[in-house]
Amino acid sequence: MPAPRTVLLTGAAGGLGSLMQNLLPAFGYELRLLDLRPIHGEPNAIVADLADKDAVREAVRGVDAIIHLAGISLEAPFEKILGANIVGTYNLYEAAREEGIERIVFASSNHAVGFTPRPQGDDPLIPIDTPHRPDTFYGLSKSFGEDLAQFYWDKHGIETVSVRIGSCFPEPTSVRMLSVWMSPADGARLFHAALTAEGVGHTVVYGSSANTRLWWDLTTARALGYDPQDDSEPYAEKLIAEQGELDPENVAHACLGGHFVSDPPIWPY
Repeated sequence: MPAPRTVLLTGAAGGLGSLMQNLLPAFGYELRLLDLRPIHGEPNAIVADLADKDAVREAVRGVDAIIHLAGISLEAPFEKILGANIVGTYNLYEAAREEGIERIVFASSNHAVGFTPRPQGDDPLIPIDTPHRPDTFYGLSKSFGEDLAQFYWDKHGIETVSVRIGSCFPEPTSVRMLSVWMSPADGARLFHAALTAEGVGHTVVYGSSANTRLWWDLTTARALGYDPQDDSEPYAEKLIAEQGELDPENVAHACLGGHFVSDPPIWPY
Protein backbone atom coordinates (compact mmCIF):
# COMPACT_ATOMS: atom_id res chain seq x y z
CA MET A 1 0.00 0.00 0.00
CA PRO A 2 1.17 3.63 -0.43
CA ALA A 3 2.94 4.95 2.65
CA PRO A 4 0.32 6.67 4.83
CA ARG A 5 0.85 10.37 5.46
CA THR A 6 -1.86 11.29 7.98
CA VAL A 7 -2.26 8.89 10.90
CA LEU A 8 -4.83 9.01 13.69
CA LEU A 9 -3.10 8.24 17.00
CA THR A 10 -5.64 7.25 19.64
CA GLY A 11 -4.63 7.28 23.29
CA ALA A 12 -2.18 10.04 22.44
CA ALA A 13 -2.03 11.37 26.02
CA GLY A 14 -1.00 8.02 27.50
CA GLY A 15 2.51 6.87 28.23
CA LEU A 16 3.08 5.09 24.93
CA GLY A 17 1.08 7.67 23.00
CA SER A 18 3.19 10.49 24.39
CA LEU A 19 6.36 8.72 23.30
CA MET A 20 5.02 8.10 19.79
CA GLN A 21 3.86 11.71 19.44
CA ASN A 22 7.50 12.73 19.57
CA LEU A 23 9.04 9.87 17.56
CA LEU A 24 6.71 9.09 14.66
CA PRO A 25 6.83 12.48 12.87
CA ALA A 26 10.47 11.78 12.03
CA PHE A 27 9.20 9.01 9.73
CA GLY A 28 7.18 11.55 7.77
CA TYR A 29 3.78 11.20 9.43
CA GLU A 30 1.34 13.95 10.21
CA LEU A 31 -0.38 12.83 13.39
CA ARG A 32 -3.98 13.53 14.31
CA LEU A 33 -4.13 13.11 18.08
CA LEU A 34 -7.10 11.74 20.01
CA ASP A 35 -7.60 11.07 23.68
CA LEU A 36 -10.30 11.05 26.31
CA ARG A 37 -8.64 13.99 28.03
CA PRO A 38 -6.95 17.15 26.73
CA ILE A 39 -3.33 16.82 25.66
CA HIS A 40 -1.00 19.43 27.13
CA GLY A 41 0.45 21.68 24.46
CA GLU A 42 -1.78 20.25 21.72
CA PRO A 43 -4.81 22.55 21.41
CA ASN A 44 -5.87 20.91 18.13
CA ALA A 45 -5.99 17.40 19.57
CA ILE A 46 -9.37 15.70 19.48
CA VAL A 47 -10.92 15.10 22.90
CA ALA A 48 -13.43 12.29 22.48
CA ASP A 49 -14.67 9.08 24.02
CA LEU A 50 -14.52 6.02 21.77
CA ALA A 51 -18.02 5.23 23.03
CA ASP A 52 -19.23 8.23 20.98
CA LYS A 53 -19.71 6.74 17.50
CA ASP A 54 -20.25 10.08 15.78
CA ALA A 55 -17.11 11.57 17.33
CA VAL A 56 -15.07 8.52 16.38
CA ARG A 57 -16.24 8.63 12.78
CA GLU A 58 -15.39 12.33 12.57
CA ALA A 59 -11.94 11.62 14.03
CA VAL A 60 -11.07 8.98 11.43
CA ARG A 61 -12.44 10.92 8.46
CA GLY A 62 -9.67 11.76 6.01
CA VAL A 63 -6.79 9.89 7.65
CA ASP A 64 -4.71 7.31 5.81
CA ALA A 65 -4.25 4.90 8.73
CA ILE A 66 -4.84 4.49 12.46
CA ILE A 67 -2.59 3.55 15.37
CA HIS A 68 -4.98 2.45 18.10
CA LEU A 69 -3.43 2.80 21.57
CA ALA A 70 -6.47 4.08 23.48
CA GLY A 71 -8.16 2.18 26.26
CA ILE A 72 -7.59 0.86 29.74
CA SER A 73 -4.05 -0.54 30.00
CA LEU A 74 -4.26 -2.26 33.39
CA GLU A 75 -6.82 -4.49 35.07
CA ALA A 76 -10.27 -3.10 35.85
CA PRO A 77 -13.79 -4.39 36.47
CA PHE A 78 -15.19 -6.08 33.38
CA GLU A 79 -17.82 -3.37 32.88
CA LYS A 80 -15.11 -0.73 32.47
CA ILE A 81 -13.00 -2.95 30.21
CA LEU A 82 -16.09 -3.69 28.13
CA GLY A 83 -16.80 -0.03 27.42
CA ALA A 84 -13.30 1.27 26.89
CA ASN A 85 -11.48 -1.64 25.28
CA ILE A 86 -14.12 -3.79 23.62
CA VAL A 87 -16.97 -1.50 22.56
CA GLY A 88 -14.51 1.36 21.92
CA THR A 89 -12.36 -0.78 19.64
CA TYR A 90 -15.43 -2.03 17.79
CA ASN A 91 -16.59 1.56 17.26
CA LEU A 92 -13.18 2.46 15.85
CA TYR A 93 -13.22 -0.44 13.37
CA GLU A 94 -16.76 0.40 12.30
CA ALA A 95 -15.75 4.02 11.71
CA ALA A 96 -12.73 2.85 9.73
CA ARG A 97 -14.95 0.64 7.60
CA GLU A 98 -17.43 3.44 6.96
CA GLU A 99 -14.67 5.89 6.02
CA GLY A 100 -12.65 3.49 3.89
CA ILE A 101 -9.55 3.34 6.10
CA GLU A 102 -7.41 0.44 4.91
CA ARG A 103 -4.76 0.01 7.64
CA ILE A 104 -4.92 -0.14 11.43
CA VAL A 105 -2.13 -0.87 13.88
CA PHE A 106 -3.71 -2.29 17.01
CA ALA A 107 -1.94 -2.15 20.35
CA SER A 108 -2.49 -5.67 21.61
CA SER A 109 -0.52 -6.95 24.58
CA ASN A 110 1.53 -9.85 25.85
CA HIS A 111 -1.29 -10.19 28.39
CA ALA A 112 -3.46 -11.75 25.67
CA VAL A 113 -1.23 -14.80 26.20
CA GLY A 114 -0.21 -14.00 29.77
CA PHE A 115 -0.73 -17.47 31.26
CA THR A 116 1.66 -18.96 28.70
CA PRO A 117 4.72 -20.36 30.53
CA ARG A 118 7.80 -18.28 29.87
CA PRO A 119 10.79 -20.05 28.28
CA GLN A 120 13.34 -21.43 30.70
CA GLY A 121 16.77 -22.86 29.96
CA ASP A 122 16.89 -24.20 26.43
CA ASP A 123 13.13 -23.84 25.82
CA PRO A 124 12.26 -22.44 22.39
CA LEU A 125 10.98 -18.91 22.01
CA ILE A 126 7.22 -18.44 22.36
CA PRO A 127 5.71 -18.59 18.84
CA ILE A 128 3.26 -16.03 17.55
CA ASP A 129 0.59 -18.70 17.04
CA THR A 130 0.52 -19.66 20.72
CA PRO A 131 -3.16 -19.83 21.77
CA HIS A 132 -4.77 -16.95 23.59
CA ARG A 133 -4.36 -17.36 27.36
CA PRO A 134 -5.38 -13.98 28.79
CA ASP A 135 -4.33 -13.26 32.34
CA THR A 136 -6.89 -10.52 33.14
CA PHE A 137 -10.03 -8.90 31.78
CA TYR A 138 -7.57 -6.46 30.22
CA GLY A 139 -5.77 -9.33 28.48
CA LEU A 140 -9.12 -10.76 27.45
CA SER A 141 -9.98 -7.46 25.75
CA LYS A 142 -6.74 -7.66 23.76
CA SER A 143 -7.61 -11.20 22.66
CA PHE A 144 -10.96 -9.81 21.51
CA GLY A 145 -9.20 -6.99 19.65
CA GLU A 146 -7.03 -9.44 17.75
CA ASP A 147 -10.07 -11.51 16.79
CA LEU A 148 -11.97 -8.37 15.81
CA ALA A 149 -9.07 -7.37 13.56
CA GLN A 150 -9.13 -10.80 11.92
CA PHE A 151 -12.89 -10.50 11.34
CA TYR A 152 -12.61 -7.06 9.76
CA TRP A 153 -9.86 -8.32 7.46
CA ASP A 154 -11.82 -11.40 6.39
CA LYS A 155 -15.16 -9.62 6.16
CA HIS A 156 -14.28 -6.08 5.08
CA GLY A 157 -10.67 -6.12 3.85
CA ILE A 158 -9.28 -3.80 6.53
CA GLU A 159 -5.66 -4.74 7.17
CA THR A 160 -4.34 -4.77 10.74
CA VAL A 161 -1.04 -5.44 12.43
CA SER A 162 -1.77 -6.46 16.03
CA VAL A 163 1.30 -5.72 18.15
CA ARG A 164 1.55 -7.73 21.38
CA ILE A 165 3.47 -5.05 23.20
CA GLY A 166 5.74 -6.02 26.06
CA SER A 167 6.79 -2.95 28.06
CA CYS A 168 7.67 0.27 26.27
CA PHE A 169 9.55 2.61 28.58
CA PRO A 170 12.76 4.62 28.24
CA GLU A 171 14.50 1.83 30.13
CA PRO A 172 13.47 -1.47 31.76
CA THR A 173 12.54 -1.28 35.44
CA SER A 174 12.36 -4.97 36.42
CA VAL A 175 14.15 -8.25 35.79
CA ARG A 176 11.10 -9.55 33.91
CA MET A 177 11.16 -6.49 31.71
CA LEU A 178 14.65 -7.40 30.50
CA SER A 179 12.91 -10.03 28.34
CA VAL A 180 9.89 -8.05 27.08
CA TRP A 181 11.23 -4.47 26.92
CA MET A 182 10.72 -2.40 23.78
CA SER A 183 12.69 0.81 23.64
CA PRO A 184 10.67 3.82 22.48
CA ALA A 185 12.89 4.12 19.40
CA ASP A 186 12.27 0.48 18.50
CA GLY A 187 8.57 1.01 19.17
CA ALA A 188 8.49 3.77 16.57
CA ARG A 189 10.42 1.56 14.13
CA LEU A 190 7.91 -1.24 14.63
CA PHE A 191 4.86 0.99 14.20
CA HIS A 192 6.40 2.46 11.05
CA ALA A 193 6.99 -1.03 9.65
CA ALA A 194 3.43 -2.01 10.57
CA LEU A 195 2.03 1.03 8.75
CA THR A 196 4.02 0.54 5.56
CA ALA A 197 4.50 -3.21 5.00
CA GLU A 198 2.69 -4.64 1.98
CA GLY A 199 -0.03 -7.27 2.16
CA VAL A 200 -0.25 -7.76 5.92
CA GLY A 201 -3.87 -8.98 5.99
CA HIS A 202 -4.14 -9.53 9.71
CA THR A 203 -0.66 -10.09 11.11
CA VAL A 204 0.11 -10.58 14.80
CA VAL A 205 3.59 -9.67 16.02
CA TYR A 206 5.35 -9.46 19.34
CA GLY A 207 6.54 -5.98 20.23
CA SER A 208 9.96 -5.76 21.86
CA SER A 209 13.54 -4.87 21.21
CA ALA A 210 16.14 -7.47 20.24
CA ASN A 211 16.79 -8.36 23.86
CA THR A 212 19.47 -10.87 24.79
CA ARG A 213 16.95 -12.44 27.22
CA LEU A 214 14.08 -12.40 24.72
CA TRP A 215 11.17 -14.76 25.45
CA TRP A 216 9.23 -14.61 22.18
CA ASP A 217 9.76 -15.00 18.48
CA LEU A 218 10.10 -11.76 16.50
CA THR A 219 9.97 -13.46 13.08
CA THR A 220 6.62 -11.98 12.02
CA ALA A 221 7.69 -8.52 13.16
CA ARG A 222 10.95 -8.74 11.22
CA ALA A 223 9.01 -9.91 8.16
CA LEU A 224 7.29 -6.51 8.15
CA GLY A 225 10.69 -4.85 7.80
CA TYR A 226 11.17 -4.21 11.53
CA ASP A 227 14.87 -4.05 12.43
CA PRO A 228 15.18 -3.55 16.20
CA GLN A 229 18.33 -1.74 17.27
CA ASP A 230 18.20 -1.91 21.05
CA ASP A 231 18.80 -4.54 23.76
CA SER A 232 17.94 -4.45 27.47
CA GLU A 233 21.14 -6.24 28.47
CA PRO A 234 23.06 -3.10 29.55
CA TYR A 235 20.48 -2.73 32.35
CA ALA A 236 20.63 -6.36 33.48
CA GLU A 237 23.42 -6.31 36.03
CA LYS A 238 21.93 -3.46 38.04
CA LEU A 239 18.37 -4.82 38.00
CA ILE A 240 19.41 -8.36 38.96
CA ALA A 241 21.57 -7.02 41.79
CA GLU A 242 18.59 -5.05 43.12
CA GLN A 243 15.80 -7.58 42.53
CA GLY A 244 17.40 -11.01 42.13
CA GLU A 245 16.84 -13.53 39.36
CA LEU A 246 13.33 -14.71 38.46
CA ASP A 247 12.07 -17.63 40.56
CA PRO A 248 10.46 -20.36 38.41
CA GLU A 249 8.46 -21.52 41.46
CA ASN A 250 6.73 -18.14 41.64
CA VAL A 251 3.73 -18.09 39.28
CA ALA A 252 4.30 -14.40 38.61
CA HIS A 253 7.80 -15.26 37.40
CA ALA A 254 6.89 -18.49 35.61
CA CYS A 255 4.26 -17.03 33.27
CA LEU A 256 4.67 -14.60 30.43
CA GLY A 257 2.24 -12.12 31.99
CA GLY A 258 4.27 -11.63 35.17
CA HIS A 259 2.39 -10.29 38.18
CA PHE A 260 -0.73 -9.75 36.04
CA VAL A 261 -1.43 -13.47 36.56
CA SER A 262 -1.40 -13.20 40.36
CA ASP A 263 -1.72 -9.60 41.54
CA PRO A 264 -2.54 -7.37 38.58
CA PRO A 265 -2.16 -3.60 38.83
CA ILE A 266 -5.54 -1.89 38.91
CA TRP A 267 -6.58 0.97 36.65
CA PRO A 268 -6.84 4.00 38.95
CA TYR A 269 -9.61 5.93 37.17
